[in-house]
Amino acid sequence: MDISTPTHRLSEYLARAAGTPLPEPVIAKTRLHVLDTIAAILSGSAMPAGRAGLAYARRYACDGPAPIFGTPAMAAPADAALANGMSAHADETDDSHAPSLSHPGCAVVPAVLAVASARNVPGQVLLRAVAAGYDAGTRVGMAIGHPDSPLEGSSISTHAHVGVYAAAAAAAVFMSLDAEQMRAVLSFAAQSAAGTTSWARDPYHVEKAFVFGGMPASNGVRAAQLVESGCLGVADVFAGAPNVLDAYSPAPDPSRLGAGLGEVYEIERTNIKKFAVGSPSQAALQAVLDILADRPVDPGEIERIVIEIPYDLAKVVDGRESPNINVQYLVCGTIIDGRFSFAMAHDSTRFTDHTVRDLMGRAELRYDRSVTGVRQASVDIILRSGETLYAFVATVRGSADNPMSAGEVVEKASDLIKPVVGTPRTDRIVDIVLSLGDGADAASLLDALHP
Repeated sequence: MDISTPTHRLSEYLARAAGTPLPEPVIAKTRLHVLDTIAAILSGSAMPAGRAGLAYARRYACDGPAPIFGTPAMAAPADAALANGMSAHADETDDSHAPSLSHPGCAVVPAVLAVASARNVPGQVLLRAVAAGYDAGTRVGMAIGHPDSPLEGSSISTHAHVGVYAAAAAAAVFMSLDAEQMRAVLSFAAQSAAGTTSWARDPYHVEKAFVFGGMPASNGVRAAQLVESGCLGVADVFAGAPNVLDAYSPAPDPSRLGAGLGEVYEIERTNIKKFAVGSPSQAALQAVLDILADRPVDPGEIERIVIEIPYDLAKVVDGRESPNINVQYLVCGTIIDGRFSFAMAHDSTRFTDHTVRDLMGRAELRYDRSVTGVRQASVDIILRSGETLYAFVATVRGSADNPMSAGEVVEKASDLIKPVVGTPRTDRIVDIVLSLGDGADAASLLDALHP
């Protein structure tokens, strides 16, 4: 094989990842993404998508060594990855990577935790596997590319495709596979990649959680397990004819596969959400909260509300049937309550309440065609008195350009975890995750998550 190809550089990088120290800032950021995703899994385990994944595992999956978090259930690693991956995206609080239009964490972390159940490794290897998964999956996604407005037509789901390569790579790093095996893992991941943007028509947020988290996590684990058990694959699935990049893109950029490896860590370019809602709504919610911080607003005062979001994102959240994705509902619910809350964002009954619907009828969403690819928004609240209250958020808190502090991420995660496992276990989980690579190992983390 040509050792200068992007695939070779990526596979060599993955083969060395388990034994290659990460820079301290990357270690710190990776711990926060592990914690944030664990919080998403535990909080999502009680939501419809999480319960659906558990029901599948209980009915059809064999008993195995891998835990399904938030429950006493155990399953085979690929099945546990499916259930935990669905939980991880169930309440829309998981992370997102804007350049590849994906949610890596809800696939990578469930995959790593599933394979961790069968082997104990030091905490630093767990962190390296997670970071490598983000590096691999997002680079494949960027090599394929994505449409400017993914929901205008029908296309592959970038979220699912990035997720399966990310999960497969992370699991393979955790298994310490060599470079040739890594290329086979990428090839089996390519054959396992699936998902289309028809997920946007899912009113229940169950199929979407399967597409974003459950399916790629499970398929990624299975791809790595196949190779670990001796299966051989195509030596370079990204080059030659036919290849996977040409299959999915009219203008792929294979150079993205190996660009910046070991220098640019994609986990550092991944956003951690401040609010447990669809990513395109984040900036609009922050804008409303900025307005309310300056002046409380009585819904009866309001003549109309104008929300403006970049064109490529607006369709994702415009009038959606799920409350935690519908931007009009989220903005109006926040105004009525005077604050944002997880309960409001996920309250299907409140979603149809007359008071909320009345205010939503006065809310207009405008598609800003002048800008794409950024999480920004403006909100105008026009009062009956003629006064206009306005806020613009250029870079939402939690994005890679305006990251939350470690304390903010811990506070967010603790708020999501405590209702599920209680305060003592929450504190233990947080302490262990923040000590990964500095004393805590994979076994201690699993014991805290699933005693």
